[in-house]
Amino acid sequence: MQEISQAIRDGAEGYFATQYGTIGRLSGVVCGLIFVVYLFRRETLEQQAAGTNRVTLALLTAASFLMGAACSSVAGYAGMWVSVRANARVAGAARRSAREALVVALRAGGFSGMLVVALMVLGITLLFTVLHILYVGDNTYSDAGTKVAGMTDADVPLLMVGFGFGASFVALFAQLGGGIFTKAADVGADLVGKVEAGIPEDDPRNPAVIADLVGDNVGDCAARGADLFESIAAEVIAAMILGGAMAKQAKLPSAQGFILFPLVVHTWDLVVSAAGILSISASPPRPGAGPEDPYAVMKRGLYVAVALGCAGFCAACRVLLYTPTAPNAWLHFAACGLVGVATAYAYVWIAQHYTDYNYGPVKTIAEASTTGHATTIIAGLGVGLEATALPVLVMSCALIAAYWLGNSSGIVDGNADGLFGTAVATMGMLSTAAFILTMDMFGPIADNAGGIVEMSGQPQSIREITDLLDAVGNTTKATTKGYAIGSAGLASFLLFSAYLDEVAAFARAPFAQVDIAVPEVFIGGLLGAMVVFLFSSWSFVAEVVNEVRRQFAERPGIMNYTEKPDYARCVAIVASSALRAMIKPGLLAVAAPCAVGIAFRGLGVATGQPMLGAKAVAGFLMFTTVAGILMALFLNTSGGAWDNAKKYIESGAHGGKGSDPHKAAVTGDTVGDPAKDCSGPSLHVLIKMVSTISLVLAPLFLD
Repeated sequence: MQEISQAIRDGAEGYFATQYGTIGRLSGVVCGLIFVVYLFRRETLEQQAAGTNRVTLALLTAASFLMGAACSSVAGYAGMWVSVRANARVAGAARRSAREALVVALRAGGFSGMLVVALMVLGITLLFTVLHILYVGDNTYSDAGTKVAGMTDADVPLLMVGFGFGASFVALFAQLGGGIFTKAADVGADLVGKVEAGIPEDDPRNPAVIADLVGDNVGDCAARGADLFESIAAEVIAAMILGGAMAKQAKLPSAQGFILFPLVVHTWDLVVSAAGILSISASPPRPGAGPEDPYAVMKRGLYVAVALGCAGFCAACRVLLYTPTAPNAWLHFAACGLVGVATAYAYVWIAQHYTDYNYGPVKTIAEASTTGHATTIIAGLGVGLEATALPVLVMSCALIAAYWLGNSSGIVDGNADGLFGTAVATMGMLSTAAFILTMDMFGPIADNAGGIVEMSGQPQSIREITDLLDAVGNTTKATTKGYAIGSAGLASFLLFSAYLDEVAAFARAPFAQVDIAVPEVFIGGLLGAMVVFLFSSWSFVAEVVNEVRRQFAERPGIMNYTEKPDYARCVAIVASSALRAMIKPGLLAVAAPCAVGIAFRGLGVATGQPMLGAKAVAGFLMFTTVAGILMALFLNTSGGAWDNAKKYIESGAHGGKGSDPHKAAVTGDTVGDPAKDCSGPSLHVLIKMVSTISLVLAPLFLD
């Protein structure tokens, strides 16, 4: 077990170093471009009043970009570091009891999840504190040494968007590279090993099996750590911007409570998630209680975290969001938070319904596998398409409910409090993010443990335990992806609103609505939807099938254990192809909104429409968000359902005659691998990436 775990660790750490070296160089280039762009970027009236010039703003934004990128990188490394050390421990625990294996995997995932959220809180708090000291108050001086009035608290969050951009940049490339790696290895291992050679999953004779297990760590742990860090950071900064804008519009004496509220919520998130994790003990069930469902055990911990989180959330609303001018407003915002909590739970239930093999959709795919490969794929596509409906309905209801609850708070006349209500709902949805991330990290750790059990020749009874944990891990990963997509949808709405405010501040003219009947705006929207499909297409590349076939053909002793496969070559091939393949879709995400904004700005100059570029980018953002959410839901759910349909059949719970249902199910799972491991998870990062970069570069789109 230790030997196999060490091989996985070496492969994961080697790829991580190479991948993040590439990401680091790209980040350096983008940081330089941001600095140059900000040298030609106009200042807002508030920034001019505070005595800041373009050089200062350029330095601040570039530094915050690097800070966000560094924190996101550390978050990704933490996920990988824990996973490659916990996998053998979980495999060893499975030899003693299923409950102990569950608890070891859950607490290992909890360590990563807690660290990700803690890094986000620490990074944003430190950045806000530094900016507050430099620019807020009567002791602020201009670059010439003249004493100036300084900014207000409400103006500071707009200086922090570089942090979110840096986190998004790293997360996008980490998710792309890690996702392509794990998908390519998984396809080679399953298609050639299980379908063509007829050997079990994670069989040591399969040359791609170590690469597959490495992929779980770099794709599902390292990439997801950076991904969730970016998700939470972007949503916190957007909420801080909207809270400050509302307080400023309401002329409140201090905006600090509204600005710091998201950070307090996530600090409390660490406490309640820890309580939820520790509420799940390693004690075995009482005699005669029957076998336990690991997912039900984890959900009991989630209920503990949610209950404590709701109590703390309402208390934070009373302390931080109370204002004498609208004494009942905090109750409205507390209700918005509870809407977010209910939305999060709804996403957990929906993901479980469509990806857990105890429910109808996965059983439908398993039954379709008895009639052939084609029907398996058709059934999975149908489940994935159907699974877009409920999440969108839930998101729509949550958005409307939160907006109107906030809008009826009475703090301001207008939509600022409605937008902040939506931000508070997002915070409610994320109020147990550390526990949800724990459940996500549980999946790849359990998957690795199953591979180690199989490769080390453990008894079938132990493999059955790890198979059950692996199947639950597929559901928890799908749950987290759905949760991330839902929060991305709400956050993109917030970032879109912040983009409108930013454009209005620089244009010094109202910009609250976008008319998609304007041809240029509609074309911008079409381009945004196109980017979603093109991005998905470019991430469906790279595989190691030919190498696995070559080794089976040229080294026949592999099949009778007289020769050892060349695992390292498969790892190297997959790593090289993943690094190449991540560049093109990543650059598309960065370049597309810039190209649309600058091109339509030029057209606007020629036709006398000074805000045409900003309007076209607004259309681009709207359509990218809508198309990206639907596509991500479809890809994530269909991939998870195909995977668990395979697990369901492997457990022997299928019937019928005809073509081999197991091979048909493996084919479906192979089709679903790039969907659920690469394109789907990357899309919700893409959504926030284009929103954040548009927010940072908004002045460039104005004449």
